[in-house]
Amino acid sequence: MNQKTVCKVNCIHTKIVRQVESKLSKDDALLAASDIFRNLADFTRIKILYALSIRELCVCDIAYLLNSSQPAISHQLRVLRAAGFVKYRKQGKMVFYSLADQHVLDLIKTGMIHARH
Repeated sequence: MNQKTVCKVNCIHTKIVRQVESKLSKDDALLAASDIFRNLADFTRIKILYALSIRELCVCDIAYLLNSSQPAISHQLRVLRAAGFVKYRKQGKMVFYSLADQHVLDLIKTGMIHARH
């Protein structure tokens, strides 16, 4: 660890620590947030979500766009669906995927804005 970033004295600022401690989310909320970011940490899943932020697509379209196989994309879509990031609708024999809600769109947009800075 870089010595410049380490306190040279052991001093707990009790008032400040208690103030922050009172505002920290419960562990279950932090765990849920951790799961969200874990699911977003996969490059293929981010590409799928980004494509779906543009418009609804079927598995075949996503596989073509990502130059991947349909089974591989289907697997990633199952993960994304289980995590609550995508939803689907059937139209005859076709299945179309879209983002589950505005929160997912906001996550993708915010991530892309942050990545560009």
